[in-house]
Amino acid sequence: MSVVRIPPVLREQVGGERQVEAYGETVRDLLDDLMSRFPALRRQIVEDDDIAPFVNVFVEGEDIRTREGLDTEVRQGATVILLPAVAGG
Repeated sequence: MSVVRIPPVLREQVGGERQVEAYGETVRDLLDDLMSRFPALRRQIVEDDDIAPFVNVFVEGEDIRTREGLDTEVRQGATVILLPAVAGG
């Protein structure tokens, strides 16, 4: 089990929770677990079966794009952060 921190912009999709538990050996597995329980997250964080370009995912503080992407290992007890970009102007 790992802890996934949910930013305010995505909390509505997870019942208002700041963080949720999820299971998976890779980011892909963990997100599949998370989206199976909170289907509304899929359209917010996935595009064409990959992480949407405006969403950053960090495992223990490291951006998965600088590692193995969705195949990045997630160790038991790790903290994963979902961080969609926020536009403004």
